[in-house]
Amino acid sequence: MAQDEAALAEVMEHSAAVLTAAGFPKMPARVLMALTVTETPGLTAAELAERLDVSPAAISGAVRYLQTLGIIRRLSQIGSRRDRYELPSDWYALMVRNSPIYGVLADQAEAGLAAVGDPDSPATERLRDMAGFYRFVQGRLPEVMAEWEQVRSARQQ
Repeated sequence: MAQDEAALAEVMEHSAAVLTAAGFPKMPARVLMALTVTETPGLTAAELAERLDVSPAAISGAVRYLQTLGIIRRLSQIGSRRDRYELPSDWYALMVRNSPIYGVLADQAEAGLAAVGDPDSPATERLRDMAGFYRFVQGRLPEVMAEWEQVRSARQQ
């Protein structure tokens, strides 16, 4: 079956837009999705710039950001001065596993509880639920990630 390049580009851009709407920076989201849908093991900065029709500087900043999150790798190419950027096969799990967002949100809710001060306030109830929910999710993540690895392993067999 032939690859539909236009449909794949649309999926890539739409997925990047969803990530951006969820708070992920736009250019790193586009680079991330370009690396996700490529048929090659990785892409160079020049290939990414051409594929996304952006400047090399935009790619440089995006890959630096993604490297700090630990979700892309930079690999030297033998015989070339250009590096290739690749995704680990489980980059999406790395994003969840390494994200402090749930703990930070719980901390903020607890700070809000202290600021409200009234234990019977509707705001106190909402903030207490928020903190509890995010602590619950944070505590369950290791179990969910282990379960995902089992499901993923079974699918690959």
